[in-house]
Amino acid sequence: MDKIENTDYKALLQEIKEQVYQSQYEALKQVNKQLIKLYWFIGKNITEKQKIHNWGKSIVENLSKDLQKEFVGVKGFSADNLWRMRKFFLRYKENKKLAPLVQEIGWSHNIIVMEKCKDDLEREFYIKMIKKFGWTKNVLIHQIESKSYERWLLNQTNFDKTLVEKYKHQAKLAVKDSYSFDFLEMVEDYGEREMELQLIKNIRSFLMEMGTDFAFIGNQYKLTVGNEDFYIDILLYHRRLKSLIAIELKTVKFKPEFAGKLQFYLTTLNETIKTEDENPSIGIIICKDKDRTTVEYALKDMNSPMGIATYTLKEKLPNNLKDLLPSAEEIAESLQKYMK
Repeated sequence: MDKIENTDYKALLQEIKEQVYQSQYEALKQVNKQLIKLYWFIGKNITEKQKIHNWGKSIVENLSKDLQKEFVGVKGFSADNLWRMRKFFLRYKENKKLAPLVQEIGWSHNIIVMEKCKDDLEREFYIKMIKKFGWTKNVLIHQIESKSYERWLLNQTNFDKTLVEKYKHQAKLAVKDSYSFDFLEMVEDYGEREMELQLIKNIRSFLMEMGTDFAFIGNQYKLTVGNEDFYIDILLYHRRLKSLIAIELKTVKFKPEFAGKLQFYLTTLNETIKTEDENPSIGIIICKDKDRTTVEYALKDMNSPMGIATYTLKEKLPNNLKDLLPSAEEIAESLQKYMK
C-alpha cells in the first residue's frame, strides 16, 4: 500500500474496531437485560405459586436442586439466589419508575442496591449512578457505606450560577458535602500540613473518597503572581468535567475569607495554568466544620465555581446533618433534574 492508501486503511480499521466494540457492548447490555427479565420472571412465579398453592420454603429448595440438575454448569440457580429473585420481584413490582431501571444494571449490582439501601429514592440514586459512571461492585459498596447519597443531597456549592448547564449537574455529583477520611492516621491537635501529607500518603484512598474521574496533579502546587509565590494544598483534575480542581484543607471551622482566597487561586489557575480546551477551574474547601448559613452567604457573590465541604474521621453521617435532609418530594425532584 502507498502512504495515502495506508492512511485510509488505518481510518477504516479504526471505524470497524469502534463499531465492533460498540456492538459487543450493546450485546452485553441485551444479555444483562434478558438475564434480569429471567430473574424477574422466576421471582414472580415463585411468589404467585406460593400464594396460590400455599407452598412453604421447600419449593425454593426443590426448584434450586432441579434447575441445577437440568442446567449443569449454569450459575445463578442456588437457593439463596432464588430467594433474592423473589425479593427482587416483591421490591420493585409496584414501582413503575424503578422496574425498568433495574434492567440496566447487573444482577450483582442489583443485589447490593436492593439489600443495602433503605428506600426507593436512595436505590434510584445509586442505580442511576451505576448506569452513568459504570461503578464496579467495590466502588458501589464504598459509595453506599460512605453515605454518598446523603452527602450529595446536602452539598453546598455555587455551581448553579457559575457553571454552564452542560457541566453544573455533573459538578454537583462530583462534589460531596462531607468526606470521610477514616483511613488517616492522625493524633490529636494535628495541623493542616500534617493532614495534607497523610492524604498524599494515602493517595489511593483519598482519590477513591473524592469519587470517580479525579486524577492527582500535585500538592503544594505553586502559583506565581507578580513577585510572590502562592501554594494550593492539593491540585486534582476531573476527566469528565475537564477542569482543574483546587482543594484547600482547613482543620478549623469555615470562615468567609477562605472563599476569597480560593477565588484568587481559581482566577490564577484559569489565567496561567488552564489550557484553552479545558473548562473553568473548580475549588473545594474541605474544613473541619461549617455553619451552613455562613457558607450560603459566603458563596453568594463568588463568581468562580466552588463548593464548601466538611470532613470526618469516621464514616457515619454526623447526627446534626440528618435533620437537614430534604423531603421525599424534594429528593425525587433532584434526582429527576440531576440524573438525566
